[in-house]
Formats: sequence, C-alpha cells, structure tokens
Amino acid sequence: MKSATLTNGRFYRRKAMNFFMNSLAWASALMAVTPVLLIFFYTVGKGASYIDLDFFTHMPRPVGEPGGGMANAILGTLILLGLGSVVGLPIGILAGIYLAEFGRNKFGEVVRFMTDVLSGVPSIVVGVVAYTLVVLPMKQFSALAGGVALGILMIPTVTRTSEEMIRLVPDSYREAGLALGIPQWKTTLRIVLRTAFTGITTGVLLAMARIAGETAPLLFTALGNRFWSTAIDQPIASLPVFIYDYAKAPFEDWNNQAWAAALVLIFMISILSFTIRFVTRSRFQND
Repeated sequence: MKSATLTNGRFYRRKAMNFFMNSLAWASALMAVTPVLLIFFYTVGKGASYIDLDFFTHMPRPVGEPGGGMANAILGTLILLGLGSVVGLPIGILAGIYLAEFGRNKFGEVVRFMTDVLSGVPSIVVGVVAYTLVVLPMKQFSALAGGVALGILMIPTVTRTSEEMIRLVPDSYREAGLALGIPQWKTTLRIVLRTAFTGITTGVLLAMARIAGETAPLLFTALGNRFWSTAIDQPIASLPVFIYDYAKAPFEDWNNQAWAAALVLIFMISILSFTIRFVTRSRFQND
C-alpha cells in the first residue's frame, strides 16, 4: 500500500512538472512572437493608409508637395539585395562547406573564430570598411559599394548556418557516395549540399532579412539618390535610407511616407522569404 502511494506521488509530481515546463515553453514562445506582432501591427496602423499605386510608381516629391512615391527606392533596395547576395552568398556557402567538411583543424578554428567576430562587428564599421575599399578608389558613392558592404554583413550568418546544416547530414550519405566511386567534391556538391539545401536556404533568408533593413552601411557607400538610377557605379536610392531621412524630417507628410516605406520593406522581405521557401521546397521535394 505504501509502495503504491509513493508511486502515485511520483506520477503526479512528474505530471505537475511536465505541465509546468510545457506552460513555460509556450509562454516563452508567446513572448518571442509578441514583439514581432506588435511591431507589424503598429507599422500597419501607421503606414497602411498612405500606401497607394502612386507610392510604387512615382518618384519622391520636393519638400512642400504632398504625395509622391518611392519607386526608385524600392527598385534600388532590390538591386542592393541582389548585389549583396552576389558578394556574400558564394563566400558564405563555400566557407561553410570548408568548415563542415575539412575544417577540423587549427585553421578551421581560426576561420570559425573570425566568422563569429565578424558577426558581432557593428554594421557602421562595415560601412566604413567598404567606404575605404570601394568608394575611395572609385572616388564616388555607388550601388556596388553598398552591395559590397551588405555582402560582408551576410557572410557570417550564411557561413555558420551552412556549416551547421551540412554537419547534420549523416556520414552514411558521404560513405555511400564514396563507396560508389564518386569523388569527394562531387559527393559534397551532389549529395551533401542537396540534402542540406533547405537548411542553407533558411540561413540565406536570415542573412537577406538582416541586410534589407541596414541603413548605416548605405550612408557610407550607396549614399542615396532622389532620382531614378539603376547604374551600379552611381549612387542609388534605397528604402532604409529614405526611411531614415523621412522619419527625422520636420514634415508630417514625409513622416507618414516613412511609415509606409517601413511597411513596404516588411512586406518585401516577407514575400521574398515565402517565394524562396516555396520554390526551394518544391524543387527539393521533386528532386
């Protein structure tokens, strides 16, 4: 009888502890999601009423003239994201492959350490570096300089995510490829990378989401442009810079457009994320 009482007591204690830990996990998840939802709905409330077709198709108006749009800034943001991806993704993914497949040595530890350090470097410092490396030799601000700065910011996130995703691929996959006589480089590209493709895509999306809202590096590199420009060797407009300029301006119309631009930027990143996820998931399942 006493043994049964002790058993029941342990059972109820385990049930109570399980309920407590589950509740704590749910509460923590809710606390993590709440700030994002608050930011999103607050931005929607502030900027949704100022978004119309003109916002996407017209250029910015001079001071004192209401209305206008940010067509040049929207296109400029997409161009800068593309340039940043061209610079950052190959380096980050290849570095991740090296660290996961060959980096179990002192040089690999140095690369990991430097990648972690780079992830903690303030973005404005990266902007100053890109200014020194690109802007000064070219003797002008440009979209290319902005793309270099954003690409550098992408590297640590893509590298570490790629490394972890590739490490999750079972060694039996590699051994099976080698047993069939497939060279190691082809095994890595055709088997390991294809298996880790979805996880690497997640890291790419995280990196793109990070750089999409960066303002400080662009002030030193791409600078900004109130006119229509798609040349990569010229200053180019971008939504983060427009938001920065319009939010601190003493004009109510500009402040409202800053909220509208912030909402558009959020939707751009969301649509880009959903599109890439859908395409990559469909391709991965078909393969």
